[in-house]
Amino acid sequence: MIISDDPEAIRRVLIGSKTIAVVGCSPKADRDSHQIAQFLIEKGYDVVPVNPAAPEILGRKCFPDVKSIGRKVDIVDVFRAPEHIPPIAEDAVAAKVECLWLQSGIIHEEAAKKTAAAGLYVVQDRCIRTLHMMLVRK
Repeated sequence: MIISDDPEAIRRVLIGSKTIAVVGCSPKADRDSHQIAQFLIEKGYDVVPVNPAAPEILGRKCFPDVKSIGRKVDIVDVFRAPEHIPPIAEDAVAAKVECLWLQSGIIHEEAAKKTAAAGLYVVQDRCIRTLHMMLVRK
C-alpha cells in the first residue's frame, strides 16, 4: 500500500519499526543521509548503513545491499537516485521488510506499485526525519 499521503499509517509504521536500513548512507557528516541516520539512531532505531564503498558508518558495519544484511529490517530508507530504485525495491520485497521509504525528491511510480502489490508499505518523496518529528514526537 502506498501511504505517502496517510499520516496515521506512516505514524504506525514509524512506531512499530525497530530496524532501519539506510541505503545510500554517506560516511560524510555533512550529507543528509548521514545526518538522518544519526537522528534515527538517537531516536532509538537500530540503523543499518547500506553503502558498498564504506566498511563502517556511524560506528556501524556497512553492507553493500539490503539482501546482504541477513537479519530482519523493518524499513528500507533510500537516498539514491530514482534510476537505482527498482533493484533496491526488489531486495526490500525479497527481504520481507515492512516499508520501502524513498526520501524527499525520490519517486519511482513503477517500483512503488510493484512493491506495494507485494504487500509492503511504500512512502515516496517524504523525509523520514521530518515526518518522525511531526508524527512520533519521542
